[in-house]
Formats: sequence, C-alpha cells, structure tokens
Amino acid sequence: MAKLSATAVVVLVLFAFLAGQSVAGRYYQDKVEDKVRKEVEKAIKDNRGIGAALVRLVFHDCWVNGCDGSVLLEQSADGASPEKNAKNNIGLAGFDVIDRIKDKVRNDNVSCADIVVLAGRDAVAILSGEKITYSITRGRLDGVRSSKDDADAVLPTSDFDFGKLKSNFDAGFRKFTVEELVVLSGAHSIGVAHLSSYAKRLSTADTPDFQIDSSYRAALNNATPPALLDQKKDPIVPNNVRDETDAFQKQANYDPAALGVSKEKQVLDNSYYHNTLENKVLFKSDWVLRTDGEAAGKLEEYKEKPEEWNKDFAAAMAKLSSLPAQGSNLEVRRNCRVPNSYRQY
Repeated sequence: MAKLSATAVVVLVLFAFLAGQSVAGRYYQDKVEDKVRKEVEKAIKDNRGIGAALVRLVFHDCWVNGCDGSVLLEQSADGASPEKNAKNNIGLAGFDVIDRIKDKVRNDNVSCADIVVLAGRDAVAILSGEKITYSITRGRLDGVRSSKDDADAVLPTSDFDFGKLKSNFDAGFRKFTVEELVVLSGAHSIGVAHLSSYAKRLSTADTPDFQIDSSYRAALNNATPPALLDQKKDPIVPNNVRDETDAFQKQANYDPAALGVSKEKQVLDNSYYHNTLENKVLFKSDWVLRTDGEAAGKLEEYKEKPEEWNKDFAAAMAKLSSLPAQGSNLEVRRNCRVPNSYRQY
C-alpha cells in the first residue's frame, strides 16, 4: 500500500473536518446564537415538522403587535384571553422548544421575542439545506399584553381574496408589498393545515373546478371528508402535496419530477409556486395569488428561478423579524409564558 505524503495527510484531515461540518453543524461564534441553533437542530432532528412550526411562530408573533413574544403568553397582564386562543392561531406549536432555549440562555438576558426570531431563522436554514440564510440583530423586548381578539383582527385567514390579502400586508406598521406577500406565501411549502381551513375548497358548490385540480380535490375529500367537521373532528394534512403519502400522490395525480421539483419531503423550497400554478394548493388565499397580474407574475418568476426566491425569502423574513414591538410596557420576560409581574412565576 502506497504511503501518503505529509501534504496529502493534511488535506485528508482537513477534508474530514469539513465533511463533519454538515448542515446539522453550522454553529455560530456568538454564544447565544450558538445555543439557539443547537436546540433548534435537536428539535428538528427529533421531529422535522417542528421546523415549520418555528417558522410559523415568527409570522404569528410579529404580525400582531410587532416582534414582542406576545404569542407565547398564556396569561396577559390585563387579563385578556391570549393570542394562543385565537381562531387564526389554530395549531400553533413549538412553544416547548422556545422554553428549552430560554432555559439555555437564561443568564444571557435574551428576550423571548429574540428567541422566536432566532429559532425561526435557524429553522429556515435547516429546512432549506442552508440555501436560505439571513442575519438578524438582537435587542427586542417582550410585551406583557396578549389578546386573541387582536390576533383574529389582523392575522390573514385562509379564505381571504386577493384584495384583502394585499390590504392586510400593507396595513399599519407592517407595510409589505405584493412581491413580499407572494414571497412569504412560499412558506406553505412546509407545515400542515387543518381541515377547517380548506373545507370549502373541497365542495364544488363553494369552489369552482377551475380553482382546484380535480384529482387533488378528490384525494383530499377521500383523506379528510368535510363531514368530519360535523363530528367535531378537525384533522390535519401537509400543506405541500409532495409531503403526502405515495398513495395520496397517485390519487392526486402528483409527480414532483414532472413538475421539476425535488422529491425530498419537508423541505423549504420553491415547490409552492409549482403547486400553485397547477391548482394543487390547499388554501383559497394561495390560489387567489393567480388572480392579480403582479402576483401571478411573481408566481411564475419564483417557479422558474428558485435561487431568486431563496434570496427574496431571506430578505422578507429578515424584514418580518424586525417589525418593532407596538406596546409601551415592555420587558425581558423571565418566563416566556407569563409577564414578570405575575406572582405565580
């Protein structure tokens, strides 16, 4: 067996080291961000679906009163029913991951609001295979008020038409453009949805055939018949038909390769745009993007240019994560679930 030169040995050792720096090993020099990253990686390794939940938390927190961690509260300082109980917050998850991160950074004076956006940022990176990364600064403070009525008043719903979506994204302190609306909608390439959010799409009386692919609708009706809602059941399905079972995909006449997207499941990528243009999406609020000239143009653009969507999604998430807290009574909460003033802490 031939002996390796000293240079070759060094090269091999360096290669082995770099190979060990996998997607699951991209840590930060900043100790707080390093702690957050490691906890997010552990959570996603145990349950990949939790990554989508962490991304969703960023939107559902920052959209209501800015990025103030109010979506995490179980008790509001003014006694209001918290945002967690809002109809539009059905299925929110990932709170236990935020709690674990808080325990890790308890001595670093890091707000719960900062943890939410950092965890979401890292989930985006992991689920996209490090194709979508962005920088955010810390320094957010936590709100003490959380109201389900506030959340239901401003969070966009799955049955919005395009006009309502556009107005919602541009309203108040948010000021997101049509392009950014289309960009952020691409997050529906991951995650799950409740039947109650798309039930009307399954009825020809409520949704014309041209708004949803007939094979996809048939597969959904078979998997989650709307009659389940009458039985007080509200099952979930993947947002992305690509994440469904092989049997479901066959019934839905769905072939990722034929659409030109990866077959890999639970990946944050531009598959949403392919699916939307094929009418194989769950929500009315997804389909209606096709009814506006500018939005429809962006759907086509992001379908054809995945790298551009990666870049634009990173920028939109950074902007979302920077929405300023709207309250005046702010703090760094010791417990992400209750304001510091609560005696039971």
